[in-house]
This record gives sequence, C-alpha cells and structure tokens, in this order.
Amino acid sequence: MAKLYVLGARQRHLLLKREDEWNLYESGLILEIDTETRSVSTCLEYKTPSEARASENSSVLFKSGTLVGNVLYACTSTEVMIFELPTFRRINYISLPCFNDVHHVAPSSDGALLVVNTGLDMVVKCTHQGDVLDAWSVLQEPPWSRFSASIDYRKVETTKPHVSHPNFVFELDGQPWVTRYYQRDAICLDGSKRIAIPSQFPHDGLIRGGRIYFTSVDGKVVIINSKTLTVERSVDLQQIEGQDSLLGWCRGLSLVDDYRAWVGFTRIRKTRFQENVMWVRNSIREVAKEKPTHIALYDLANERSLEEFDLEPYGMNVVFGIFPAVSSATLHCTNISPRSGLDHHLQRSADRSVDCDAKTV
Repeated sequence: MAKLYVLGARQRHLLLKREDEWNLYESGLILEIDTETRSVSTCLEYKTPSEARASENSSVLFKSGTLVGNVLYACTSTEVMIFELPTFRRINYISLPCFNDVHHVAPSSDGALLVVNTGLDMVVKCTHQGDVLDAWSVLQEPPWSRFSASIDYRKVETTKPHVSHPNFVFELDGQPWVTRYYQRDAICLDGSKRIAIPSQFPHDGLIRGGRIYFTSVDGKVVIINSKTLTVERSVDLQQIEGQDSLLGWCRGLSLVDDYRAWVGFTRIRKTRFQENVMWVRNSIREVAKEKPTHIALYDLANERSLEEFDLEPYGMNVVFGIFPAVSSATLHCTNISPRSGLDHHLQRSADRSVDCDAKTV
C-alpha cells in the first residue's frame, strides 16, 4: 500500500475559537499520500452547491466512504457522489431532501446504496437514480416518528443533539449493520443482533478475515469475531504513543493486512457538546501535547507505531476515511468542478425532488 487516499476537509480561518462544526469546514478535500517518497498531492477540493446546503457558511467535508475496485463511493453532509479512480471523474450524484449530516455511504450486495443519514438517526437505502427503497431508524422506531417527511433537511443546519448518531454501515452475511455512536455498539438493521463495543464512541466497521475492525474516538482499534460477535482484542493506540501526547479524535481506518492498519486522527477542538470530548479528560492528562490532524501506521499484533503523516501542512484539518490509492501509469489526480465528469444522462440538479418513503422496519 505505497499510496493512500485520505478523505476529509479544510478548516475555515476562524473568527471565533468555538466555531460550531456545521460551520467549521470550508471545503471537502481528498489527498493522495505516497508513503515511500512521503509526497502529498491534492486529488480533489470540493464545495457543495448552494441548493444542497443550508447556507453559504455550512460546512463542506467528505465523510466516510467505500472503495470497491476503482470506484469510490463518497459523501458530504447532504450528497452522495461516486468517482471513477484514479481520475476522480464523477460518474453519479445524489442529493435527497432527507439527507442531513450524512456520515457514510456503501453499495449494498443487491446493487443499491446504503446511506447513513446521521442527522435523522436513520439509514436510507436508495437506487443509483435516487429512488428511495427503504429507510430504517437505528432506534427501532418508525423512521419519521421524530422527523417530518415533508421537510428538506438539507436546508436545516443541524438536528443536534442526536439520540444515536449512527456513522458507518457494513454488511455481514448479507444483512446491513450500522455503528451507533452513543449506544457504543453496532446493530443489525432488522433488530435481530447487536455487537457491544466496550470502549468510547465507535466508528468504522471493516470486515477482514473473519473479523470486524472498529475504531473508537479515544484511540482504540477493537477487533470483533464476525461469527461470535464478541471482542477478540482491543488495541489501545494512545497507550502505544504514551500519555504525553493527545492523539486526537480517532476515526478512519485502512487495513494493510490482518495486523497492520492506517488510522486517522483529527485534532481535538472545543465544542458546545461537552459530552463528546469528556473522554479526553477521563483518559489522558490535561498537560498532554495536542497532536495535529494526522494518519499513522500501526502494527496491531506487536502494538507498535511504525510511521505517521502530519496532514495539516497540506490543508487537511479533519479525517474521515483512508483508502489504498488506485494506480495508473498515465493518469494523475486533478481538481474537478462540482458538476464536471458526469455523463449526460446522470446530470441532475442538486435539489432533485425525491421523497424519502416513510417505511418502518
């Protein structure tokens, strides 16, 4: 894995030290990192069009995505985009009125798209044309019991505080699962099974070799047996690095093999939702040095840190996803405009009017 793609965002120059996160990031950013030469280049810098965000000051950032072959499924808070790599030619775009604080998108085994609609504590299943096939509340309640199907939630700056805050979807034995931040678990969306994650708030959920790998915000990689759904191991990355440094908000995971993994860390910032960062006070000394936004490679088997990259000199201030880069001898990463690269039959307005069905599971 000589080269990596890292998904995240560039932060605005702040006028206030406690800028809310829904106004904090000015553009989504995808970097390519050559881990051998240690060179970094910008693949894509992106701004959501005004019709698909609440205001001109709304944050724009790439959240968690999924890489399948040379196709990258990516999302912002209100959009799903599909890119052909390594050119980053955009081949599909979906923005639905129900999208709010979208955190992850992944293709389902039946060819549809699973979208973690975090702002509505919901997972939405839709076609590549934007037709909604199903919607699940992650709290086993009717999806629209706390929200209105008639509201364009792309125009709502935030629905926080969330009750669950789902953030990552994956399929296990053909069934969709989702991580739940506040419940500290992952659940099957049919309500039949649950994986308890005995750590701070979880992210990710990568399946490899009979195991599921989760991160937790306080710097742990929790490894679950995919058959028994029990913890095999929990690796404390903060302990590896020592108590004199504050690693940051741990989120974003890419497995090199069964034992080595790249992990993303976002610099800790102040927030009005103090419960989100209470783990900092509980897990590390106040005098610890705050590390910048970065990614690091760990040997999970031997619990060693192997190398790291500071991302802030390249304009990235938050990390959500890490993927192995798709190589090409002739094609290079280039910046594209928000609407370029679409085939004619896929072009549509960002505010395409498609209602989310109020289906109950």
